[in-house]
Amino acid sequence: MENLTNEELMTTVAEGKLNNMRYLFERHHKHIFNFLLKMSRDRIISQDLTQEVFYNMIKYRKSYNSGKFTSWMFTIARNSLSNHFKNKKESHSALETLTTLPDEGDNGEEYMHLYRAIEKLPVSDQELIVLNRFQGIKYDELAEIVQSTPGAVKVKVSRALKKLKNLYFQVI
Repeated sequence: MENLTNEELMTTVAEGKLNNMRYLFERHHKHIFNFLLKMSRDRIISQDLTQEVFYNMIKYRKSYNSGKFTSWMFTIARNSLSNHFKNKKESHSALETLTTLPDEGDNGEEYMHLYRAIEKLPVSDQELIVLNRFQGIKYDELAEIVQSTPGAVKVKVSRALKKLKNLYFQVI
């Protein structure tokens, strides 16, 4: 089972072999958690939503149509995050409550400036930058996730990065 692709594994899960979800969880839970953490800036919410994403993947397994697995997975993650904030009537800005940022390393102050600049972007731009630059999602796959075309996504990412650059230099 471990040699199967993500798409093949998800197909087996959709067919009722729910134990195979553990392989997908092992492969992708960190990616989902990191995406949710960068978007929510709250470790506990990110942990809860990561579990919810994998629960929803099982719950909605019949809706998987043998497409690109990671696109489907990140779509579920985006929807879970959006639903969380709608239900809680909160905003995406919880940076003030976060004491340490992920991946700080030796450049903690630079990361703090970067996250403050990202936080000032519209949520749609934040998602594009986090998925493309932090999670390494290619434009074709990102287009599937946000239901657009690769060309349009490339332009949106480019514009979002320009906004981020301007905001970053305003923050420091």
